[in-house]
Amino acid sequence: MPRYLTKSRFKIGLDCPAKLFYTGKIQYPDTSEDDAFLEALAEGGYQVGALAKCYYPDGIEVSERGYDIPLQKTRELLTNKNATIFEAAFKYKNLFIRADIIEKKGSNINLFEVKSKSFAGSDHRDMLSKKGFIDSGWIDYVYDVAFQKYVITKANPDWTVNAFLMLADKNSLASVDGLNQKFLLKTVEGERTIVEIVGDVSPDGLGEEVLIRVCVDELIDLIFNGTDSPNPPERGFVNNIHFLADMYERDQKIVIPIHKDCKVCEFQATPEQEQEGKLSGFKECWKAQLGWDDEMFDLPIIFDIWDYRKKQDLMDSGIFLMHDMEEDHIGDINSCSDGRLTRTERQWLQVRKAVDNDTTPYINIEGLKAEFKTFVYPLHFIDFETSMVAIPFFRGRRPYEQIAFQFSHHVVNADLSIEHKGHYLCEEKGTFPNFEFVRRLKAELEQDNGSIFRYAAHENTVLNQIMVQLDEAPIGDVPDKNDLIDFIKSITHGNNHAGTRDMVDLLKLVKWYYYHPRMGGSNSLKYVLPAVLMSSDYLQEKYSKPIYGKNSAIKSLNYDDGWVWLKKDADGNIINPYELLPRLFEGIEDDQIEQFLMKSNIQEGGAAMTAYARMQFTQMSDVERDAIASGLLKYCELDTLAMVMLWEYWYETTK
Repeated sequence: MPRYLTKSRFKIGLDCPAKLFYTGKIQYPDTSEDDAFLEALAEGGYQVGALAKCYYPDGIEVSERGYDIPLQKTRELLTNKNATIFEAAFKYKNLFIRADIIEKKGSNINLFEVKSKSFAGSDHRDMLSKKGFIDSGWIDYVYDVAFQKYVITKANPDWTVNAFLMLADKNSLASVDGLNQKFLLKTVEGERTIVEIVGDVSPDGLGEEVLIRVCVDELIDLIFNGTDSPNPPERGFVNNIHFLADMYERDQKIVIPIHKDCKVCEFQATPEQEQEGKLSGFKECWKAQLGWDDEMFDLPIIFDIWDYRKKQDLMDSGIFLMHDMEEDHIGDINSCSDGRLTRTERQWLQVRKAVDNDTTPYINIEGLKAEFKTFVYPLHFIDFETSMVAIPFFRGRRPYEQIAFQFSHHVVNADLSIEHKGHYLCEEKGTFPNFEFVRRLKAELEQDNGSIFRYAAHENTVLNQIMVQLDEAPIGDVPDKNDLIDFIKSITHGNNHAGTRDMVDLLKLVKWYYYHPRMGGSNSLKYVLPAVLMSSDYLQEKYSKPIYGKNSAIKSLNYDDGWVWLKKDADGNIINPYELLPRLFEGIEDDQIEQFLMKSNIQEGGAAMTAYARMQFTQMSDVERDAIASGLLKYCELDTLAMVMLWEYWYETTK
């Protein structure tokens, strides 16, 4: 097969030229192989692409794969004076692209690159920074379409090519119901995902367009001229294209200095894969430039420091390991008068514990005692699972509006008894659940005046977003909207309100008062929970017994009687309770999903969001749907139980 530089390979080369050598080679495991599927599933990328094509009903798709046949079919279609082509193929020298949508009108070509990314502006100027450079959030997208425009123009020099990004328009409102449900996903040939169109996709059936076409020719001119950023590449855009293409064609590795983004390199083999003879591109780069052996990678690397923003500065000065750091590298390690850990204190605490091989936790007992005195029983622990889909479910809704589809609710009573009190999951396809979600949450929490706990800011943000949706809704559509708004205000804070029962953020308490080396550089509840279990004899004793279940000592709504949360592996290590849950994805390894979520903007809750998207957008049997729903309910219930366990550990420690 020819070794062409394609759109995806060009993107890899822009991200890190060294990766071009590793991509596509079976000896180098690539954790990004499923990333495209997961991201498109979670954010609606497949559906946006299909919707864009529906706006061009006369379009003809070049469905063949490979190089020669798609090129030939594209050339035949372009002999017509006017033509609209999906997945048109173009080649220039060793460059090859497939364009999402090509609209030919005589010698004028409109190139449309379809992205599921949202856009709240009106034209390309809203993609510029205040200094007139392309905003960092848009640079990858514009470079993508600039590469395509270059290939098409060079392959057809007599054409005038106009380039557009086609995006989800945040300013638009869907004018029809069920728009989202017209585009369902299905797997063909055992692995390839396609969109199956259901129902009426005529202009009347689709209603007002919810995608916007943004002409980016002026931005591409900035790229070609090297004025798109304050620090343009020395080689220049066009020269860099051909440099990457030539090196890829020759299968020659491009050596660049290792950098902070190596942390999320997709070419990192697991120890198990390495034992099978697989290779790690990440390790190869670092070994070649630092002279490291395999043992060096087991030492604490500066990548792992929580919220540390000077990684590249340290690497530029030759520091890659925590044990080479000094206190000054962290910065001004200031202290709070109230005893709360500051950001820099916490960072230096992590470094010292890692370097000293200190596995003991840090816990500020007096600080936690003071916090505990402010809590009111019964204590309520809540967790939300949410999604933001590109194509709206209902008339009057915008792309990428917040959708709250699930919550879990645990209670700790004044006698310290624990119960999984309630939950909600919207399983119906095409349903906008937010207002019913708030009704059900209100019914759970309005029975008393107990303290409400969340983990991180997400729940506060979501409820404030739903409050705006309620405010915009006609009173005739939501008769209880004022009651729901008053409830939201009572348990949240925002620009113009602070609720009398404003939720307590357990994540803030973790950052202020608690650190365990097992957490590394993460404060995610999924890392905090096993650390807490490792620290607490009380929790180990309690949860190693079959006390959890539908009719057990601790009541559960989703787990059978006698469920045991604390289990150990063959080496006597505590198994993370999240590893005991049913898989939400078949055919994709859990660690690969975790790697994807770390690299994306989905992150916390992303697995649930992606599983929910599968329920909404894929063709599946009732058995499969029930299995995912059951998994989601158990997943979310563990999130609130984990919060309870954290509280229990602190309570027992501070007694």
